[in-house]
Amino acid sequence: MKQQRRPLVAGLQANPVDPKVEQAFVYSGKPKPEAPPPAPPAETKEGKGRPANAASRSPFTTRLRTDFANALLRASLTRKLEGKEPNTLQDILEEALEPWLHTHGYLN
Repeated sequence: MKQQRRPLVAGLQANPVDPKVEQAFVYSGKPKPEAPPPAPPAETKEGKGRPANAASRSPFTTRLRTDFANALLRASLTRKLEGKEPNTLQDILEEALEPWLHTHGYLN
């Protein structure tokens, strides 16, 4: 004999479960989890280990010439291995763009 299908919500509403029985089933022998203590506020960082500056960051997508992209990746990896800053793609691009924006009057 085939049973009629019904929504999950209908099944949950039809037979309410005693909360004590429900907790005993869910935690069966395990201690009831306690709320973790609030984590201390972490120092805000952006990039790899660099402190955040006053300006927030926005997602920005663009396309580069292949030779520029390859050179940028190579520079980033080499600088990381040598422990030099800036070494992330983001930080290198920001450092390169800032003088141009200043020179052309787009940044104060």
